[in-house]
Amino acid sequence: MSKLDKNGQNGPFYELDRRRQKAVIMLFEDELTDEEIAKAVQRRRSTLDNWKHEDLFKAAQRQYRSIVIKEDYESKALKKLNSLLNAKSEMVQLQSATTILKMAGMLSENDTPELTRAKVRKANAEADIAEQKAKLLKNDKTGITKIVFTDDMKSDKEDDTDQKRDESDGANT
Repeated sequence: MSKLDKNGQNGPFYELDRRRQKAVIMLFEDELTDEEIAKAVQRRRSTLDNWKHEDLFKAAQRQYRSIVIKEDYESKALKKLNSLLNAKSEMVQLQSATTILKMAGMLSENDTPELTRAKVRKANAEADIAEQKAKLLKNDKTGITKIVFTDDMKSDKEDDTDQKRDESDGANT
């Protein structure tokens, strides 16, 4: 139980009295029958059954399970995921990276590799559009602020062709 105290004493597990906490721990360890657990916490089996139906007790069981798993397996899992970042399969690499980012709270559980790739493509497209708008505004010598619509933008090739045409028109006059 000393390991648990290091994590801070808040949440449903810590709201329970010592007997209920002990029962939660023993139920998690799954080495004794309910009858033996009830005897160990000096209560009747029916009392343990009642506790198991209480919302606070259930929440405490979830919290305790989470604490134990985090303490015992999180660092091992992260080390394994880190090693999988160098796997031969790009899909394994992507899934490992996604899982690590989710664990760090940087991605939601709803994010998928496909959704992430789509978001990256969208961000790149928006960056290209912004770059083109900046080019158009930079090339504008009128000093008048304009609203530029993406439909009005030309590709770099079209800009070069127009510039050459303007230069040749100037030489012809």
